[in-house]
Amino acid sequence: MSYKIGIIGYGKMGEIRREAIEEVGKGKVIAISEPYLKEEVPGIPNVSHDEIINHPDIDAVVICTPNFLNKPLTIRALNAGKHVFCEKPPAFTGADVAEIRAAEVASGKKLMYGFNHRHHDSIIRMKEMIDSNTYGKVLWMRGRYGKSVTADYFNEWRAKKELAGGGILLDQGIHMLDLFLHLSGDFDVVKAEISNLYWHMDVEDNAFVILKDSKTGKVASLHSTMSQWRHLFSLEIFLEKGYMVLNGMITSSMSYGEEVLSVAKNRSTAPAATWKDEVITKYTNNNSWRYEMDHFFNCIQNDTPVTIGNSEDALKLMTIIDEIYKQKDF
Repeated sequence: MSYKIGIIGYGKMGEIRREAIEEVGKGKVIAISEPYLKEEVPGIPNVSHDEIINHPDIDAVVICTPNFLNKPLTIRALNAGKHVFCEKPPAFTGADVAEIRAAEVASGKKLMYGFNHRHHDSIIRMKEMIDSNTYGKVLWMRGRYGKSVTADYFNEWRAKKELAGGGILLDQGIHMLDLFLHLSGDFDVVKAEISNLYWHMDVEDNAFVILKDSKTGKVASLHSTMSQWRHLFSLEIFLEKGYMVLNGMITSSMSYGEEVLSVAKNRSTAPAATWKDEVITKYTNNNSWRYEMDHFFNCIQNDTPVTIGNSEDALKLMTIIDEIYKQKDF
């Protein structure tokens, strides 16, 4: 079955989602809504947000808008009887997500969020190894995710709190926090330092976060930044019997470098593990966009729950982010 899709927000992400929908072959984009569209899309009309949501033939709405629109558009689309795929962040707060979940339950429709990093082949492999217990339990995790921005960033909606909801934490750090939860489970202790020492915007340019699971003692640390003057992605997971280190993340611009996963088992006797012990895998293709849309369509087609990027995941994540922002001192 081919589902009819409407995309609200047709910038870079809207284009990426449309291409993935076409590649999967289970849906067809029949309308887009983009008030600032630079060029017409052949064969696809550009209509209003209302027309997308109320279109009688559209089965699912894909939302790729600035952050402040995510919550209201998601609720409106669910209330109109549409399945919804929405980019992150789901909303500004955990309370917002609770409202969205109520609309989701009432609608009986599928809701999925674009936590795209979960769908990278490297992350899928890491999840498989952790779940297999080959390397034992997770002891600690460290994530670094940052980029360099220029002064014209001030002109973007992401630099305005009322439009973005937050700074680098909601822009990039949210992906790393989501991976912490996805790969190792929940955390119930949150400590953070949030700053804007360099860019002096009303949103943060750095977030230093420590998470702990008080039941197991597991700890994770995150540094998300827009003042390190280079793009960087690094996720390290250390377990009872080994470790996994993922450096780089494939993007269209390749600004984060190659996606390289290094895995090794530890040693209980000297000498310690060496670099030569590592099994290194380089991932050269980004299949994540296709995997993500395929999961969304399969859940609709088979009437099965969304298991990767569902609203429960979103609520847990935004509850942690609420606690982080409570510790902001500017």
